[in-house]
Amino acid sequence: MVGLIFLVIVLILAVIILMSSIKIVPQAHAYVVERLGAYQQTWSVGLHVKIPFIDTVAKRVVLKEQVVDFAPQPVITKDNVTMRIDTVVFFQITDPKLFAYGVENPIMAIENLTATTLRNIIGEMELDQTLTSREVINTKMRASLDIATDPWGIKVNRVELKNIIPPAAIQDAMEKQMKAERERREAILRAEGEKKSTILVAEGQKESAILEAEAEKQSAILRAEAEKEKMIREAEGEAEAILKVQKATADGIRMIREAGADDAVLKIKSLEAFEKAADGQATKIIIPSEIQGLAGLAASAKEIFK
Repeated sequence: MVGLIFLVIVLILAVIILMSSIKIVPQAHAYVVERLGAYQQTWSVGLHVKIPFIDTVAKRVVLKEQVVDFAPQPVITKDNVTMRIDTVVFFQITDPKLFAYGVENPIMAIENLTATTLRNIIGEMELDQTLTSREVINTKMRASLDIATDPWGIKVNRVELKNIIPPAAIQDAMEKQMKAERERREAILRAEGEKKSTILVAEGQKESAILEAEAEKQSAILRAEAEKEKMIREAEGEAEAILKVQKATADGIRMIREAGADDAVLKIKSLEAFEKAADGQATKIIIPSEIQGLAGLAASAKEIFK
C-alpha cells in the first residue's frame, strides 16, 4: 500500500515537472534561456521544452514598441537661461540577448542618457532657438540615443520634447512681447484698412469725375450734332426754296416764250427775277451786260403795265 502511494506521488511530481518544462512563447515576445547559469538560446514565438532543473528562463522580453515618459530635466541654454524639459522616448528591443546582458537597468540607462544628451544639445543653443527648434532637437537626440543604445539591443525610433518650461520671469517677458506684437499687428492692420479706405474713396471720386467729364463730353457732342443737323436742314430748306423759285421763274419764261414773246420781254422778266432774288437783302447785284441796255426799257414797260 505504501509503495502504491509512493508511486502515485512520483507520477504526480513527474507530470508537474513535465508541465513546467513546456513553455509557450506568445506573439511579440522572446525568452532568454540559460543553462546552468550560462546563456543557452533565445526562444521565439511557439512551443518550447526545457530541461528540468538545468534550463531556466532568465529574461522575458517584449518586442513591441514601448514608450517611456521621463520627468522634466533642468537644462541651461547657451545664453545662461535655465529651463525644464521633459521628453518622451519611443524604443523597441531588437536583440533580446543584448537587452538581457548589455545593461543592468535599461530604462534607467535610457533616462540618464536622454538627460545628458539633452543638456549637450540645449547647451549649444540660445533660448529663442530652443523654443523654435523642437524638430531639430528631436532629430539630434534620436540619432545620439540610437547609437548609444545599439549595444544594448535597443533601437530608438523617435524622441519628442513634450514640454519646454522656461522660468517664470522669461514666461512673463514672453507674454508681454507677444502682447506688444499683437498690438503692433493690430495697429498695422488698422492703418492698412484706413489706407485702403482712403484709396477707395479717392478712386471713387476720380471715377466719378471721369464719368461726369465723359457725360459732359457726350452731351456737347450730341448738342453739336443736333446744331449741325439743324443748320443742314435749314440750308437744305433754303436751297430747296431757291430751287423752287428758280424752277417757277424758268417755267414762267418758258410759258412766255411758248406764247411768242420777244427777247425784250424775256429780258424784262429776267430783271424781275433778279429783283425777286435780291428781295431787298442784297447790297450789290451784278447784271449781265447784254441786258444792262434794257434797263430803261424795263422801267418804261413797268410803267405801262401799271
